[in-house]
Amino acid sequence: MQQIDVRIIEWIRETLVADWLTPLMKGITFFGEYGAGWILIALLLLCFKKTRRVGQTMGIAMLAAFLLGEVFLKNVIQRPRPFTLWPEIPLLIPEPSGYSCPSGHTASSFAAACSIFLYHKKWGAAALVLAGLIGFSRMYFSVHYLSDVLLGAALGVAMAFMARQILIRFRRRGGKDL
Repeated sequence: MQQIDVRIIEWIRETLVADWLTPLMKGITFFGEYGAGWILIALLLLCFKKTRRVGQTMGIAMLAAFLLGEVFLKNVIQRPRPFTLWPEIPLLIPEPSGYSCPSGHTASSFAAACSIFLYHKKWGAAALVLAGLIGFSRMYFSVHYLSDVLLGAALGVAMAFMARQILIRFRRRGGKDL
């Protein structure tokens, strides 16, 4: 798998990285930084009764993805980031800290986007496209491998489904909206 991951990063770097595309990719990757763009959306959704459950699901899913991905899995797997293989290649974004697998940007993005999709298919589809672009941007900048991004996406999706189930069970047991 490592050889495939390395070849994909090399192909992206040699074929797709371009001066005109890099600023767009920086904006996309920045939206996923610390989940900040998604957190802002979740907070906005929490302000309205009609969308409160989506915001709650997003918040729970992103927190669970953070705890499982960033706090637990990255420290267990301890995979070095791809840019460490090519120190001669200039890093086009600030050097991220921590380990590579799973991609935290991707995990939080898919946790949020899938949460939206579970309640609103049209908006959720657009959010999933953005989440996919965020995952791709991490490979574009050589800070994650494809397998890091795929594991992050799977983690995010799983946490969205888990968060929704938690809220459903909470309400079934007589709990009000949080």
